[in-house]
Amino acid sequence: MLRDLKPAVLIFVVLTLLTGIAYPALMTGLAKLLFPAQASGSLIEKDGRIVGSALVGQPFSDPKYFWGRPSATAPMPYNGGASGGSNQGPLNPALEDAAKARIAALKESDPTQTAAIPVDLVTASGSGLDPHISPAAARWQAPRVARLRGIPESRLAQLIERHHEARQFGFLGEPRVNVLTLNLALDAFGK
Repeated sequence: MLRDLKPAVLIFVVLTLLTGIAYPALMTGLAKLLFPAQASGSLIEKDGRIVGSALVGQPFSDPKYFWGRPSATAPMPYNGGASGGSNQGPLNPALEDAAKARIAALKESDPTQTAAIPVDLVTASGSGLDPHISPAAARWQAPRVARLRGIPESRLAQLIERHHEARQFGFLGEPRVNVLTLNLALDAFGK
């Protein structure tokens, strides 16, 4: 029996070293060499300290900032450890109640805004961590942000346009605006 066990243990150790240590170390090294920012989490720094990631949404509730998509993660919004959708189907009354509450909050934040609210400001993404909103969602919020910051709306429109990201490779995904980078630029704009 010991004779049969020896090759099995040897294969286990060799495969553990190859697939558990050597391969991950090689892939991590290549990623850091070829894509250093992405391999480190696409972290964003401001004044020498990390303020977030370009890949994970951040909670913004101050009306002077652009707001991102709602997050379905719990117990706190944009919790990477709880990534996932709400799993509420379109006929679930809880989904409808949540959407109505979000619509009411958006209308309350800017009672003068009468345009239709873009759907991405009312619904969470599949991961609950989406860092982007549509250009339409950014433009919808622009009058509120411009008024509260004392910035001409035309200048804010230019700022949104500078942070507009096109479809990847021209056909993947949707046009989008990263909320964190837009808000950081907004803070820098006001200085």
